Amino acid sequence: MAPGDHHHRPTLKQSNKGFKSKHASKGSLKAAAKGKVGSPAHSGRPTKNLQSSSKRARLNANAQKRDLKRKEIVHDVKFFSTSSGGGNVPRIISVVPLIPIISPRRFLLNLLPSLGLPPSELEQVSSTISETGSYLVRAPRFKTTLQINLLPALSLYPTLDAALVSDYVVLVLGSTEEVQLEGEAILRCLQGQVGGAEVIPCVQAPEEYPIHPSSRSGIHKSLLSFTRYFYPRADKVYSSDTPNESALLARALCEAAPGGTKSDEGRAYLIAEASEGVRWTPTGTREDGQETGRMEVVGTVRGGCLSADRLVHVPGKGDFQVEAILPAPPSSLALSAKPHQQASTMSVDAGSEPLSVPTENADDLTATNTPDLMANEQTWPTEEEMGEASNSVSAVAGAGDIRRTKRVPKGTSAYQAAWIVDEDEDDDGDEDEDGDEDEMDVEGDEGEQAVEDGFGREGGDEDDEETEEIELDSRRGETHRDLDPEQEEREYAAYLKEREKAAEEDMIFPDEIDTPRHIAARTRFQRYRGLKSFRTSPWDPYENLPVDYARIFQFESYAATKKRLEREAREEGVKPGTRIILVLKDVPRSAFEERNSMLPFIVHGLLQHEHKQSVLHFVVQRNTEYEEPVKAKDPLVLCVGPRRYVIRPLYSQHVRGGGRGVNNVHKSEKFLRPGSATVATTYGPVCFGKTACILLKEEGEDQVPSLVAMGTFLSADPTRIIAKRIILTGHPVKIHKKTATLRYMFFDRDDIDYFKSVELHTKFGRTGHITEPLGTHGYFKAHFDGPMQQMDTVCMSLYKRQFPKWSEDFKPPQVGTVTANGERDGMDVE
Repeated sequence: MAPGDHHHRPTLKQSNKGFKSKHASKGSLKAAAKGKVGSPAHSGRPTKNLQSSSKRARLNANAQKRDLKRKEIVHDVKFFSTSSGGGNVPRIISVVPLIPIISPRRFLLNLLPSLGLPPSELEQVSSTISETGSYLVRAPRFKTTLQINLLPALSLYPTLDAALVSDYVVLVLGSTEEVQLEGEAILRCLQGQVGGAEVIPCVQAPEEYPIHPSSRSGIHKSLLSFTRYFYPRADKVYSSDTPNESALLARALCEAAPGGTKSDEGRAYLIAEASEGVRWTPTGTREDGQETGRMEVVGTVRGGCLSADRLVHVPGKGDFQVEAILPAPPSSLALSAKPHQQASTMSVDAGSEPLSVPTENADDLTATNTPDLMANEQTWPTEEEMGEASNSVSAVAGAGDIRRTKRVPKGTSAYQAAWIVDEDEDDDGDEDEDGDEDEMDVEGDEGEQAVEDGFGREGGDEDDEETEEIELDSRRGETHRDLDPEQEEREYAAYLKEREKAAEEDMIFPDEIDTPRHIAARTRFQRYRGLKSFRTSPWDPYENLPVDYARIFQFESYAATKKRLEREAREEGVKPGTRIILVLKDVPRSAFEERNSMLPFIVHGLLQHEHKQSVLHFVVQRNTEYEEPVKAKDPLVLCVGPRRYVIRPLYSQHVRGGGRGVNNVHKSEKFLRPGSATVATTYGPVCFGKTACILLKEEGEDQVPSLVAMGTFLSADPTRIIAKRIILTGHPVKIHKKTATLRYMFFDRDDIDYFKSVELHTKFGRTGHITEPLGTHGYFKAHFDGPMQQMDTVCMSLYKRQFPKWSEDFKPPQVGTVTANGERDGMDVE
């Protein structure tokens, strides 16, 4: 710069004020905020006061946990020490053989000498033991009593029933054979429904091949590693083959205080004391001719308080009302341990007062409402309309023998004529609410052309000459013919391949369907709606409900009701540890005769309202070892607590942490996907608490069901909206900055006007709306919030609410058991 040139100093330069964001437009704010995440409320490091307070809170919480755990251990020890009827509360032990060659009888016979029984009593007990059964045994050496349930091998449902109420679950493994897929499936199911049970792994060697001392360590280490894969808390593998190992196993079963002796939700349960603990007496007959009576079950109350006002559930038999809860006399084992009490009788004295009787607040067996369809708004018909209706009814009644006729081409059989649709026949156009509406055949042009070429030609006399009238054949008397086994296998393989292909397509192009060309989109998708925001757009949960919603129950506040009922269940009724006689009324004779006397008879107490039907939601996660595709509404067996149902669930997305939008709308899923939590919805009896559940797929007779998914109960909420989404796609033909001309989303101009208000979005993140239709072939212009690209795809999301299907009670197959003498065990009916 020359010396004479003049310049301003930097300090005198003008600096304009920045643009204030409060006057910015919505578009500029949206563009500026893309990709930015707001800072947390408490950013930075915490202060010293916050650190000290959080440390004190952690120390206080840990101290409270230690005190609570210590109190629970003391409670468990006291629970098994004494009983109200004399003697001790028995420890429930279920022996689960995971290999068919395992002998539960030999396992128990080797364990009995370590319990300290007198020789005469030991010989008497040993003579009554068979491969399966429920046995009540004293353990004088440890001053306790054991109720040991020997379960059949690879039998899933009896195993789940027994493990659900057991203090210890003994898994018996083999020393020479590995656990096969069936045994692993049972372990998976136990892990999913009874994950908190006390599991004790044991090994049993064949009699001809005992475990050599040099290989014992390696076998135990391998079996312990296998067990810890399912139950990480297992610390040791036991055995009853030798006296020393049997003594260690007996000490582990009799001295430790098992956890889980009380239920978190306050549900009580009762296990009958062996086979003589169940009696049935006839009292009357139902209207359908089925004989009913009183059932008496002798046992000790566990879990929570048992009240006569609440219903009880017998697995596989249903729910029943309680007639009375009576005090039970001392058991035979208690009398044998205390000879000075032999004078007392085994029957209940007539003057003994019941512990609990039903009151006016007792629950009934009403499960559903009876909707009054005439309670809606009605218009009274006129006399002319009533006369026309009576005439039409009489005309229909008199025309019952008239055969239908149809004009078809010559040479057409009656069976082929039944498949020809007349042009004047009415098609209601109502879609199946539960069907897969997106799997329609859209190749309608070829079919219509074939009809025009064959049956719809205009020819006058020529048409009359080549057609004839024929009576339609209903073909009701024609017998069904089974396919060849080879053809049946080929068709089943093709069916599975088609399902896998549909699952893969849904994974790649979720919810995308093609708009049909032979049906107007406004007719095909008339039940669907567009949403501005999936989480905040209003959707009335009581809009257009099916008739089934008039049969179910809804809680004003499910959380408050759950809290109140669980508190009452822990405080009201007969206390845990009390030996009682539970009297059930109106029990069918079949419920007593069809039970398996070699399996434990279990009665579960229900909370109030748990018999009433509602809409249930379960959070489930698919089993990664199950490889077949799981489609919505496929029949599955739901095991939730002691109950089992055949359901056809709907699947919907689950928001982590239980969050939901303002409108409580959740997108449905066509398939149950692995790796993510999904909500399964169905009709069923109300359930309270975080009860574990599993979904099973029946594989046929004499086969272990496959575990499909496992999870927990979420809530009973009929207002949860499950929205089925479909996506109509279009492709841009011309693009000018933010405006594009689209095609193949619709094929009719009226459809464009019908869906004009629905918002559009693209796979590259643009949003827009329809501006105007072009021509009559479905072309239209759309404007977006940013420049469009030629490779982008334009989508329109439409939603329709889905409703679940009704569930059915599931009765597990009978497990045949034979006594030691080769005869089927049974009980006499009084």
